[in-house]
Amino acid sequence: MRRLAAELNVTAMPLYWYVDTKDDLLELVLDATFGELRLPDPDAADEDWRDQLRMLAAEYRALLVRRSWLSSLVGRYLNICPNALAFSRVILRVIHRAGLPSRGVMGAISAVFQFVYGYGMTEAHISDRIADSGLSADEYHKQALAMVAEAPVAAEVVEESRHLVAARGGDTVNEMLDLDFAYALDLLVAGIEATAERG
Repeated sequence: MRRLAAELNVTAMPLYWYVDTKDDLLELVLDATFGELRLPDPDAADEDWRDQLRMLAAEYRALLVRRSWLSSLVGRYLNICPNALAFSRVILRVIHRAGLPSRGVMGAISAVFQFVYGYGMTEAHISDRIADSGLSADEYHKQALAMVAEAPVAAEVVEESRHLVAARGGDTVNEMLDLDFAYALDLLVAGIEATAERG
């Protein structure tokens, strides 16, 4: 709180008029950040639940990448504030439209959004590392591949997976990340569909 007060050029005491602790402040920051998410209307009859789920996943991923510090706060705080609750409510209503049995709804939500959290968090950390290097993502990737080529065991793994990388496609690092994310998300959506059909 003292450091924040110094940044704001005030004494620490006035901050306590608004929040009791640093944790309270961080939870409010977390919720304000969730307010950046665009949410679909889960009751829109002309929109497919799959597209809405993909939109929610993409929004969450983008938020995690844009705000790389966010991943360390998620789960650390209950975050039962308005914006986080609105996000959760929309997710529940969208997944409900998939037709899953009630026993599977929370598992489906966990599968999708724990995947998104992990993917977004990792992408954010990599983006931070690239930014610290002063290189573009593509320059950094090229440099990393050159380093890997010098390590025999790593070079073997890269060589063994070269055809997989070519099959995936993507001319830039961002395109590759987007393609991998979309394909993995499609696998999860297909799994939800198949489970719903089985009942």
